[in-house]
Formats: sequence, C-alpha cells, structure tokens
Amino acid sequence: MLLKLLALCLFTFLIYVPIAEARIRHYKWEVKYEYKSPDCFKKLVITINGKSPGPTILAQEGDTVIVEVTNKLLLENLAIHWHGIRQIGTPWSDGTEGVTQCPVVPGDTLKYEFKVDRAGTYLYHAHYGMQRESGLYGSIRVSVPDNFTEPFAYDYDRSIILTDWYHKSTYEQATGLSSNPFVWVGEPQSLLIQGKGRFNCSSASLTADTCNTSNPECSPYAITVIPGKTYRLRVASLTALSALSFQLEGHNMTVVEADGHYVEPFVVKNLFIYSGETYSVLIKADQDPSRNYWMTTNVVSRPPNTTQGLGFLNYYPNHPRRSPPTVPPTGPIWNDAAPRLAQSRAIKAHHDFIVTPPTTSDRAIVFLNTQNRINGYVRWSVNNVSFTLPHTPYLIALKNKLHHVFSQTPPPEGYDFVNYDIYNVSKNPNATASNAIYRLGFNTTVDIILQNANTMTVNNSETHPWHLHGHDFWVLGYGDGKFDMNKDPKNYNLVNPIMKNTVPLHPYGWTAIRFKADNPGAWLFHCHIEAHFYLGMGVVFEEGIDKVGKLPSSIMGCGETRGVGRP
Repeated sequence: MLLKLLALCLFTFLIYVPIAEARIRHYKWEVKYEYKSPDCFKKLVITINGKSPGPTILAQEGDTVIVEVTNKLLLENLAIHWHGIRQIGTPWSDGTEGVTQCPVVPGDTLKYEFKVDRAGTYLYHAHYGMQRESGLYGSIRVSVPDNFTEPFAYDYDRSIILTDWYHKSTYEQATGLSSNPFVWVGEPQSLLIQGKGRFNCSSASLTADTCNTSNPECSPYAITVIPGKTYRLRVASLTALSALSFQLEGHNMTVVEADGHYVEPFVVKNLFIYSGETYSVLIKADQDPSRNYWMTTNVVSRPPNTTQGLGFLNYYPNHPRRSPPTVPPTGPIWNDAAPRLAQSRAIKAHHDFIVTPPTTSDRAIVFLNTQNRINGYVRWSVNNVSFTLPHTPYLIALKNKLHHVFSQTPPPEGYDFVNYDIYNVSKNPNATASNAIYRLGFNTTVDIILQNANTMTVNNSETHPWHLHGHDFWVLGYGDGKFDMNKDPKNYNLVNPIMKNTVPLHPYGWTAIRFKADNPGAWLFHCHIEAHFYLGMGVVFEEGIDKVGKLPSSIMGCGETRGVGRP
C-alpha cells in the first residue's frame, strides 16, 4: 500500500512540476526600399522595419523562430535565407529562391518557421538575384541551453557584420554582368562596419544632398567597452565581393567560435574573414582607458581600391564619437596569401567538442572553379558547367516528380585532372550552361574537393568562399596547387577538423570538405560572391527527397506551380 501511495505521489509530482519548454520567437517584418546614407552617399537601401542591418534575431537553442515577412518593395520579388540554420525538417524555409521556394511577390506575406537546433552565430540575408548587397541582412544569435557552460568566459556579447557597399544599384550591376561586352561590377565604393562607413564625398563632384559626411547615418560605428571587462565579439561578413581583414588597434583577439562550432582557441592580431563566415573572438579591454581605439577592416586578396572601413572601440567614459589620437592601423598586405592560408589551417575543433568525421567517404566529387564564356558572354563555372536556376524550384519539382522542368543529365564529377593547367588561362574557355543537379544517396558520406585555377586574366586566381545550405561540413584540409587524389587524402585531418558551413578556396589552391547527406531536401552549394553566383558558380544537391513532408502551398506560385497557393 505504501509503495502504491509513493508511486501515486511521484506520478502527481511529474504531472505538475513545470518542465522548461522551448519558446517561440515571433517576428513581423516589413521589407521596403528607403533612401539611406550608410556611407554618407544617399541611395536606395532595402530595409527591414526601417533599418539596415535589420533587427537581430535572438533565440535559445531549441527555440522555434517564426518570421512573417511582408514584401513592400513595390516592384521587386523577395526571398530571405537563414544562413547557417540547417532547416532540419523544414527545407521549404531555407529561403532560397529557385531552389526551395518561389519568391514572395510585392504585397504578399510569407511566414518562415524553423527550429534553431544549435547555439552559435548565424546570419540572414536576401537570396533573390543580387538583392543581398542592397542592405537586406542581419544577425541571428542563438544562446546555449540553460545550465550549459561554454568553454570560455566573457562579460558582454556584441555582434558586428562587415559588408562592402556599392553606389550602383543591383539592376545596373546585373545588366553589366549580363552584357556583351562584359561590364564588371568593379571594386566597392566603401566598407561598412555594422551598416556604417565613410565615402570621400570630395572625391567626386557630388552635391551635399547626395553625399554629406556630416550625416549621422554614416558616423563611425562604435562599440563601448568598460575597462577591465572581457567581450565576445561575433564578427560576420556578408560582403558582395571582398575578402576582408578585421583588426582592433592595440588589442589581440582570441578566436573561440566559427560558424556555430567551438574552436580550439588561438590568438590573432587581424582576423581574415570571407563572405558568409561568422566568428566569435574574445577581447580584453585592458588598454589605456583615457582614449578610444580604431576598429578597422580592409580588403585582402584583391587590389585595395576601396578605402578601409573605420569604427571605434570606445572606452567608457570617453565620448563614443571621440576620434583616437593615432592613425588607423593598416591591415596586412593584400596579396600575401600565406597568412590567410595559415589562419584557415589553424582553425580546429575545440578539444572538448570534437565531432569525429567518418574515416572514409562513399563518394568524392571534384569541383574545378573557372571563369568561362558561353556564346561570348562571361560566366563562372564548376567543371566547365555554368549553373542556371529553373523556373520551378527544385524542392517542389523533386517532391512532385516534375522531372521535365530541369535537366536530368548528371553534371560532371571532375575535370581533366592530367591535362588541365590551373596556372594559366584556359586554351578553351568555352563552357556550357545547365540546371542539372547532383543526387546524393541519403545518409551517405560525401567529399567535395574545391579546386581553384586561373581566371581568364593572366596570373589571376580569385578567392572563393563556398557556402553549403542545410548542412555543416568537416574541413579536412587546404593545399596549394593541384589536388592529388592519390596523395592528398592521406593528409586529411580526421582527428579534430572544425565543422563549418562556409569555407574559403584560396588562389591556385584546393579545399577539401566532408559531409553527411542526412538532411532531406534540395540544397544549394555556391560561391558567396554575389556576382560569381549570379554568373553561374553553384550547384544543387538532392538527398532523401522521399522523406520530405508535405510542402506548404505558400512557397508555390511560380513556374509549374502557378495557381497553387499564392497567386
């Protein structure tokens, strides 16, 4: 009888004791064009609820995020990608126009709903055409669960997004890229730190109503620090073109997180960062507190024709607009690739948070990155194939077996390894266009080797940051020159490789990654440079499509889905 009574009491206790539950984080956004002056030059900027960068999404691991996005761009479609969120079970919320959804047409509202399944530093940005570089971007900060202790300590948490900024509209740029003769977008006019930069208005004959350095919208961004305290700076890049170096005058930075994964800590004076990457660095406010310090970012890997971005590390109680008494420190030499490669190789998984990769892969695909021509038009290609998006998004077409809406011819899994010279302009720069995709066996392990080469310009090989949707991958290694399938895999790091979602491919080099094809859906893998992806530098992977649940009608309405869901 006593045992029964105890059991009843325990059962009652379990029913009535409150259990911590994941929360729903609900956001309502209006996206529209407004005139802004982020670098003192007035132009149309895409804003979210009147701001660019947009509002930071704050959530805790396990929460569900709901974002209701209303398109008020008047004449332009819209899609928003949640960069670094794997969308497990919700592939239709990835926000990639042409791959996972139809675009949101002007006047319509689309509800994105997804779970943030891992703490870390992530991003969101437009994923329609080249819209990202018009100002539609922001931060996602996911905190750790209750009672979880991170492997480092800090007092305060701050986020910074670095971007480059063009004065020409994306329409002007896209028109030039699509023209024959080809018109390149050129180098950006400014670098922005958290949406603020400074263009030299006197460098061109501009009137004060067009470019005004006294406009508070372009006052230098300042992070206020309390002397003696430690700060976690979540530094991210969403540049359209530029690889960057980021530095804080007089302060070392300890790298502790990359793309949502803990890093075996290492110290840097300047942080190299590529479009789509996120890092957490720790800094100690331990310098002379009577002054402020420079926060700078500058272009690397390209000739530096863009003035460095400037901000302030503001030591309280100094005024946040008080300029430091020193000259802004210059960044590293732009064309010295060795320290950039060294930093990439230094990023390893924290010893307490190693996720061991499978020792072998089921499939290895080599992607040669090249600049090409198709019928006289300049394109970027993978294995001599330039990617194009179909009118019906892949996720919808695959789920509904609409095989006729994109090519069923498998794209190539390599190139002419023996004869192709990666150090010279290709003797035959011609390529073909295709919207075919790579079909991956569900739950198989896949290796991707990114191979860089010379562009169509003599002695030129560009840096390409590659981003994979729907997954994290292990970074197995980097190398110079041509990848050797027989020798180089023997040197893969299978002990403590970092996991990331975005990785650089260095000039004339290779990068090897490994991932599990364990997330049902259709996922884009592409160069995160806007003009390069626009010109065809990407691929799509399909995996486990039969395991994808019923697609919401809200993502339909284009191509062969017209009349279904949104009109």
